[in-house]
Amino acid sequence: MSTTASNNVSDQLLEQVNTASDALRNINSVHDVDVATAPREIVWEDGKVKLYHFLREDKPATKTPVLVSYALVNRWEMMDLQPDRSFIRKLISEGLDVYLIDWGYPTKVDRYKKMEDYILGNINDCVDYIREAHGLAKVNLLGVCQGGTFSLIYSALFPEKIKNLVTLVTPVDFDNEEGLLFKWAKDMDVDAIVDGFGGIIPGDFLNTGFDLLKPMNKARKYMALPQTMANKGKLMNFLRMEHWVADSPAQAGETYRRFIKDMYQHNKLIKGEFELGGREVKLKNINMPVLTIYAKHDHIVPPATTKPINDEIGSKDKELMEFPGGHIGVFVGGRSQKLLTPAVASWLTERD
Repeated sequence: MSTTASNNVSDQLLEQVNTASDALRNINSVHDVDVATAPREIVWEDGKVKLYHFLREDKPATKTPVLVSYALVNRWEMMDLQPDRSFIRKLISEGLDVYLIDWGYPTKVDRYKKMEDYILGNINDCVDYIREAHGLAKVNLLGVCQGGTFSLIYSALFPEKIKNLVTLVTPVDFDNEEGLLFKWAKDMDVDAIVDGFGGIIPGDFLNTGFDLLKPMNKARKYMALPQTMANKGKLMNFLRMEHWVADSPAQAGETYRRFIKDMYQHNKLIKGEFELGGREVKLKNINMPVLTIYAKHDHIVPPATTKPINDEIGSKDKELMEFPGGHIGVFVGGRSQKLLTPAVASWLTERD
């Protein structure tokens, strides 16, 4: 072996030793992984469901609060995963008064909880609480993913209570062939799944499905782990994300059953065939200003499933906004902090 080649090998070995040393030192220094650290208080609760009001040091710049409705799948903490990339903190810094629904962790007791309970019950109760607390007839509603679909349904049934509606990466047209999740769901025997799990769908079962949408992503993530661990900042970001993924709640079986059947398999909402609590849900009844945000590279909720919102609602003031990233980047990406969240806040402030 030449002297040059020998030196190169030695340099590579030394670099690997240094990387391993840094990784061990960093992982040994981690005592806890904090997520969702924005100060907040519980102002309303019903069983496992809580309504948070995020605290601020000064008065909000707007008089109309915004209520955030996250998806039942995974936890809302993605919106406040780390202090320097927090969707919630950025909304607050932009002058908004923010409330958020925490759906909690369903157990066997909740197996029969229905979509009516979540939308006509929990969301409506939270909206009414905020209206009464602030002496307002209407509040702003911001729905995320499945929580956005719930928000569309709620706004169609109670347009008199919603001043402005914002939907983020929200599916409305489920007859889609772009997303693998949409293809799978069409042939899913959801009755066998719900009944087989005893009426409560484990979070791990859902996470496995999401991992299979892009299986190599997980492999790449762990292949890069030694380099990730060598950088304290990157390590903490990795651990926060892993904490969030592992903290996935179970799903109430009857809500899961109906959402798969009525949305993914029969596409009832956009067809105007969906009913809730005996009431027809017509998207044309949504007449308040609406901002629809989709992620250009979203493999979980492809843009084609979201864009039709603009065509189906009855609002005259409506806008489509494209985010140049993926489903998770909407909340934790650097462009979310610099571009998206300020744009959402500005849009709401202009219509306050």
